[in-house]
Parts: sequence; C-alpha cells; structure tokens
Amino acid sequence: MGRVDSLLSDAYAWADERFDLESGQEFLGKAFPAEDSFLLGEVALFCFVVLVLTGVFLGMFFEPSTTDVAYEGSVAKFQGEELPSAFVSVLHITYDVPYGMFIRRMHHWAAHLFVASIGLHMLRVFFTGAYRNPREPNWVVGTGLAALAMGAAYTGYALPFDEFASTATSIGYNLARSIPLVGGVVSKAFFGGEFPSSATIPRLYFIHVLLIPLAIAGLLAIHMAILLRQKHTEAPRDDDLAGDPPVDRDDDSVVVGLPAFPNQAAVSAVVFFLTLAVLSILAGFLPVHNVAEYGPNDPASTPELIMPDWFLMWVYGFLKLLPTWLSFDVAGIHVSTEFIGGVLMPSVVFLAIFAWPFVDYASDPTHFTANPLERPRQTAVGVAAIAFVMIASIAGMNNILARVVGASTSVVNPVLTVALLLVPPLFGLVTYRELRDTEADGDRERSGGVVGDD
Repeated sequence: MGRVDSLLSDAYAWADERFDLESGQEFLGKAFPAEDSFLLGEVALFCFVVLVLTGVFLGMFFEPSTTDVAYEGSVAKFQGEELPSAFVSVLHITYDVPYGMFIRRMHHWAAHLFVASIGLHMLRVFFTGAYRNPREPNWVVGTGLAALAMGAAYTGYALPFDEFASTATSIGYNLARSIPLVGGVVSKAFFGGEFPSSATIPRLYFIHVLLIPLAIAGLLAIHMAILLRQKHTEAPRDDDLAGDPPVDRDDDSVVVGLPAFPNQAAVSAVVFFLTLAVLSILAGFLPVHNVAEYGPNDPASTPELIMPDWFLMWVYGFLKLLPTWLSFDVAGIHVSTEFIGGVLMPSVVFLAIFAWPFVDYASDPTHFTANPLERPRQTAVGVAAIAFVMIASIAGMNNILARVVGASTSVVNPVLTVALLLVPPLFGLVTYRELRDTEADGDRERSGGVVGDD
C-alpha cells in the first residue's frame, strides 16, 4: 500500500510541475447551490454527450446519399427493390446492426430530452429572475443553444429519407424559399437546390453532424466559462448561517452550497447515470419513427398525417392559422404567408426571448433568485408566453382536433385564432392581478395593517 501511495504522490508531483495543478484548487472548492432545479442544465449537457456518442455509432453505418441501390436486408417487403442509399442504411441500422435499433432510439429520445431540458432550464431561470445583471450574456447564450437544438433535430429528421420525413422536411425548404430577396440563396445553401435533390441529404448530413454540433459545443463551452467566472445564483437564505466565519443571510459576496469536488462531482455523476437510465428505458420500451412503415421518399404521394416534432409544433401552428390573403407585395418584393408564419413570427418570438433581460433590466448586480409569486409583472409575461406557445402548438394539430370534435378545420381554425389572440393576454392579466393582490395583502400583514380573527 505504501508503494502505491508513493507512486501516486510521484505521479501527482510530476503532473503538478507541468500543469500547475495547485492553481486549480480554487475551482475545486467553488460552491454549487444545492438546488435540484439547477440540475436541469446538467441534464441538457449529458443529453448532448449521449447524442454525440450515439451519433458517432450511427454515423459509422449511415450512407448520406440518395443514389438507388438494391436492398438485401431483413425487411421482406423491400427485398430486391432499388431504394435510396440513405433509406437502406437506416433500415440496415434498425434491423441488421447489433443494438442498432436501441442506439437509434436512444439518439432520438436524447434529442427530445435535450430540447426539453433546455426549455425547462430557461423557464426556471426566467421565473426566478436568474437572468438579471450580470447574467444577461448567459441568457443570450442559452437562447442560442435552444435554437441550435431545434435546428439539430430538424436536420436529423430528414436523413432517413423516408416518405414521412421527406414530406415534413419539404416544409422547411418552402419556408427557406419564401424569404424575400435571399430565399433562393438560403434554400440552395441548406438544401442543395430543388428539394429533394441529390445534394439535399449530404448537405443536411454535413450540417447535422458537424456544423450544428460544433456550434452547440462552442456555446456550451462559453456558457460554462461564464458560469465558472461568475458566482452561481442562489435561493434566498432563511436565516444567518453559522460557520467560521458566519455568513449573513443577505451577504451576496459568497455562495453557500456544495464544493465542486468531491460533493458536486458526485451529484453530477448521479445525474449523468440517471439521465442515461431514463434514456435507456425510453429506448427500450418506446418505438421511434418507423421508416419501414412509411417507405422511401415518393414525390408522387403525400402521407395522410404530416406534422413536426412537439418542439416545432408552434411554428406549424402559425402556418396553419394564418390566412393566405395575408400575402402582399412591397416594391415588387413578394411577402408570402409562409414567410410571415414560418420565418418572421418565430424570429420575433426568439428575438423577444433574446431581448428579455434587457427589457427587465436590473442596474445593480443581483445574486439571489426571486420568488415568482413576488414578481407579478414578470410572472404574468411568462404565463402569457407559455399559453401562447401551447395554443399555437394545438393549432399545429388542428386536423386531429377537428377529427376529435367532429368538425372541419375551417370551423376549428377561427376558434383557435381567437384563442391565440385573446387567451394569452387574459391569462397574463389574471396572473398579474392575483399576484399583485397577494403581494399587497402580504405587505399589509407585515406592516400590521391586517388583524386576524379572534
């Protein structure tokens, strides 16, 4: 044992001489607040790790090409047929590669959980006011990560080149073409020309496996660097904390929490394995997009039911609700309904998210998070925004809703349009009034203005 300790000490001394490990002691002692909701960001990070690892596995077998080849795999109904290479390679991964179906499913669910955890993390930051001075840059970075996560999911959606995915992806191509003045250039840059062309799948594959992952990794690095440079936000303390020296409840010069090593490192390890376990359970029991059922891309046909994934459904809802007469021409430039609903309105939504910390601006640095119930205006805005996105997402499924209620989409759409315009502000107003009245009652109680019953 003494010999092992000596070898470890020598190894540490050797590494310390070359990498100045002692200077990292300050980082190892950095405090992380023991708040469960703060771990949503780590879930997103671990999902990205799983996406990269499973993506490397899938990339070894995927063929980014639309060239027809003879199929000789396990799916009987396609035996001997000439099918696109991309479609054949996904069939091969799913049915012939050992653990291929499991890895493909895990990649799928990791993408969904990646977007969901980023969204929930941003909601926590929003409602607790953790975006305030000096943390506005990290909010902007996080918003960029959310947009890139959706872009990664969209570009990966087209790669199997089956009938459903190709039809859904063509909506994005039409939106790119609809951009005034630069639509042709943008559609050629992202889709390689007329959709689908021989360059479409290679182009989207390159964007999906290289450009977007590099951008996500870069923003994650910036996000973590800012986080380490700044102090963590912290929930308000209930009382002064005993210690040597003691910490006052209002002292924002220190963070009370777990040291990065070994405590927070152990918590992060648990979160990683729990994330991996959840993804494994989802991959083991829940199927994903069945490419064999839909068959290869067929320009002559259209599947009965086409819709994007849940995190893009709100954009689809805009397209479903906007009437065609909204199209107009300005100085010979055509502005289509597709551009307004599919490009302009989503851009305005993301611009509003980007700009929010500068709208709800705090001139003084803020260390402690806020109670959402004590922020009537900000919480009301958040509730209204959530209602807006949810109703727009329901509008994206208007055909299903119409089928459920036994009506046509021409009957359902006006109702959804009115709901989209009126319900979010109504929810926001009710939230604001309720929280404002609650806050006023609390102020009166603290000032002795309210006397309880005997």
